[in-house]
Amino acid sequence: SHLKLVGRQEELAAARAARLDLLLPEEPGFLEADPGEDTCTVSQGDIAAAVDIASAAKHFELRLEQFGPYRLDYTRPGRHLLLGGRRGHVAALDWQTKTLMCEINVMETVTDVAWLHAETMFAVAQRRWLYVYDNQGVELNCLKRFPGVLRMQFLPYHFLLATASETGFLQYLDVSVGKEVAATCTRGGRLAVMAQNPANAVVHLGHSNGTVTLWSPNVKEPLVRMLCHRGAIRALAVDRSGTYMATAGLDRKLQLFDLRTYRPLHALVLPQGAAHLDFSQRGLLAAACADVVQVRPSPSLPRKPYLCHRLPLPAHGLRFCPYEDVLGAGHGAGFTSLLVPGAGEANFDALENNPYRSRKQRQEWEVKALLEKIPAELITLDPTCLDRVDTASMEQKRQEKIQRLGFDPHAKAKFRPRRKAKGGSSAGSLLRRKRKVAHEEQRVRSFAKPTPFAKPAAFAPFAKPAPSAMPTAFA
Repeated sequence: SHLKLVGRQEELAAARAARLDLLLPEEPGFLEADPGEDTCTVSQGDIAAAVDIASAAKHFELRLEQFGPYRLDYTRPGRHLLLGGRRGHVAALDWQTKTLMCEINVMETVTDVAWLHAETMFAVAQRRWLYVYDNQGVELNCLKRFPGVLRMQFLPYHFLLATASETGFLQYLDVSVGKEVAATCTRGGRLAVMAQNPANAVVHLGHSNGTVTLWSPNVKEPLVRMLCHRGAIRALAVDRSGTYMATAGLDRKLQLFDLRTYRPLHALVLPQGAAHLDFSQRGLLAAACADVVQVRPSPSLPRKPYLCHRLPLPAHGLRFCPYEDVLGAGHGAGFTSLLVPGAGEANFDALENNPYRSRKQRQEWEVKALLEKIPAELITLDPTCLDRVDTASMEQKRQEKIQRLGFDPHAKAKFRPRRKAKGGSSAGSLLRRKRKVAHEEQRVRSFAKPTPFAKPAAFAPFAKPAPSAMPTAFA
């Protein structure tokens, strides 16, 4: 079956990847505590003092009290950082070298920021409309068809920017051509909770009635509607593989769902409800509970966190940096970069996301990505159905052939008994003759026995002559 075929392909891919692990020298980090000590008691200062100088430089803090609280976003290679303050301050920088790319003030409320397909463009959701800027801070476009945007998610393989507005509309913008692909009224009220499934590009929305809905730009109704909490949904996140979804509600519960069965796996009651959630590349779940950031491994969700850190003010944004053991947190006092050993993937695909690529390599990658762009019509809940062959049934083909020809070429003529003389064509005789041939095909098929394969005469062994008939030279 198709599931068995997919399973065999996954096993072969895993075996092939295991053979190539010898070529990957990098190993993921981890944090080990001494006997009788918990890792959650280890502070960021202790971690920075124990690691090398290059890793210690990744722990820093930006004090920006004037324009906070801040939303943030990392590029897919994890090299550049985008910050957006509620009071209009927007900054883009190379956070590893601390090089500022641009810094502007839009003089308007900023609700969210998002990088587009490359570090050359980013989108800013302002109070009235949606704006697109380049990495020098120059305004490229003002999209008045996207008013009141609260949250944004960029789908990199489809070049789509999904936006959720305060009026309850979910809209998709194709950034490669600059056109709106779809606009759907979710009828769910204000949309302030949004996440995407990286495995199938399905958008997850959290609502005030405790439900989570899954959306595709091809359907006007939700693909799935899940009741996750008794109160409103505050935060939402989906892991890298698209298997697990974490939700946090006003009931102070943190729940982990299996998206294969849409059933809860673990539930945890926090002292203070989580307002922001995010998954790392290696399955760590970060939860911001007011000014406390807790990191737990998934899918186990233990009671005691893996790491814990207190921010100066309540968090307003939370995001793991790709391919780095770094967690970025935006809050009312600015931005804080935290060290989380074991969060990022140690080995990256240089053809997919290369943090050290040059300008020429980025341009070539951009052209290749545009050529390999996936149409929005292919976004579905089960992406494995795209490689299946839609074979029509035999009955459907037969009906189509009958409609095309006007008759059934395989139908047999109705049995009509031959007229006989001397009472052979009476009503009783005709009925008995019809009963004899009724269901004849089924009887022949059920009682027929397969005949053994007979070898042709050309391949039959030569017959040996009798001993008496053997010719002798001395007869």
